[in-house]
Amino acid sequence: MLRFNVRDALITIALALVIFLALQAMFQSVKVIGSSMEPSLEQGQYLVVSKAAYWFHSPRRGDVIVFNSPQDPDHELIKRVIATPGEIVEIRDGKVYINDQPLEEDYILEAPNYRFPPQRVPDGRYLVLGDNRNHSSDSHIWVDPWLPEENVIGKAVLSYWPPSMWQCAPNHSLAEE
Repeated sequence: MLRFNVRDALITIALALVIFLALQAMFQSVKVIGSSMEPSLEQGQYLVVSKAAYWFHSPRRGDVIVFNSPQDPDHELIKRVIATPGEIVEIRDGKVYINDQPLEEDYILEAPNYRFPPQRVPDGRYLVLGDNRNHSSDSHIWVDPWLPEENVIGKAVLSYWPPSMWQCAPNHSLAEE
């Protein structure tokens, strides 16, 4: 016959709480708002973001990241890392250039219709752009174009809603020199 054991119940509750807190420390759910990441991500899509992804390495070119906006720290944004610290980035003639080499970007909606003069990405900073280049509030229009590393929340790893869009997040390995 089963007996209710208060000690076992408390251990089970404590273990569930530890697991819950560990998951909260490592993962976050984010809803895509707006069209700045189309065609890769769509309005209303839900993503799992790994907050642990950058515990052992920094964001890499091609990663889709969630971060606190430099303009409004209470507002979270989703963009793609395009240039990392020390790289020289330029946007001209509808192409992004990293260290004077064109970046192959088959994931963007359309070529950028703006120019970004050659600039070196400062240490601890990133250049981030939406995949819908001409309709995205991102590095190319910010007064200070560089995203501080401390603003990064994590890396998008999984799209889970709606069910028809269940897939790994659209991160791309873009060769870094």
